[in-house]
Amino acid sequence: MIPLRDTVPARTRPLVTHAIIVVNVLVFLVQMTQGPHLDRFIYYYGLVPARYFVPQIGDYFTAGQQLFALFSFMFLHGGFWHLLGNMWSLAIFGDNVEDHLGPLRYAAFYILCGLISGLAHMLMHRTSGVPTIGASGAIAGVMGAYFILYPRARVLTLIPILFIPFFIEIPAYFFLGMWFVLQFLNAAGSGGLGGGVAWWAHIGGFVFGMLLLKGFDALPGTGVSDPLRRIAARNTTDRLQLIRPTARDDSPDLYATVAVSTREASVGARKLVSVPRGFQKRLLRVLVPPGVGDGTLLRLRGLGNPLPDGRRGDLLLRVAIQN
Repeated sequence: MIPLRDTVPARTRPLVTHAIIVVNVLVFLVQMTQGPHLDRFIYYYGLVPARYFVPQIGDYFTAGQQLFALFSFMFLHGGFWHLLGNMWSLAIFGDNVEDHLGPLRYAAFYILCGLISGLAHMLMHRTSGVPTIGASGAIAGVMGAYFILYPRARVLTLIPILFIPFFIEIPAYFFLGMWFVLQFLNAAGSGGLGGGVAWWAHIGGFVFGMLLLKGFDALPGTGVSDPLRRIAARNTTDRLQLIRPTARDDSPDLYATVAVSTREASVGARKLVSVPRGFQKRLLRVLVPPGVGDGTLLRLRGLGNPLPDGRRGDLLLRVAIQN
């Protein structure tokens, strides 16, 4: 299952989430320049439990080097697909958690989730000399927070079956709940580290993310992030939107809503809308022309309910302008 988009629009641009993605990509490019020294680089900046629990190994590292590795490991990745998978998940779930917490608290939340995920892995594998790298523990914390905040959201998911792409919407609580159960089963079946995957880091990050969110929400707001929130305020709506068409009386036409910002209504926009088709979803490109008003109807011909003569009604998208 490959998540593509969730149904919760963010009110602000995810500045911190984008910054984290950029840093991860830049660090990965640095990794690629290491050549024959890559293994040494990963051992030095990755998280190696034995460095902290086996004195004969830990003596080779200074206290500063040991402390730095507790944080640097979450910005390293084992390859392009490892990086892409992590950053893709962060982009989907991170924007809404950042929107809820604010940029500064979210940055602290992310780092703390990564740190605790690494500690959880170390405690389960104290004498392991295998470096653990990757942002997945920190991202698991973000997913745990999303699980608490938006359980009723839906995740547009790609499921390839025999090379045929199927798009379906899955409730967030089911998608994330299944993900967590799989981490736990893999951890139990492999001793926590199988195929190079630190399952206990995922589990620790997810659980701590849920708990830390509750702690952050209990703290009184300081207003420190308010200037950043104003800077990050969005002037566009989501490019990909999930719609649920409805019928009216016996009309073959279907009706749904596409959201645009005031700026997009003025200059025009291109959107991708997910339209139900049986048990899956169909992605359509929709051109919102410039100068539309609130309530303008965009007609997509032949996408409504079927008629007795084989023809189909139309799908009418009502433009909703959001400030």
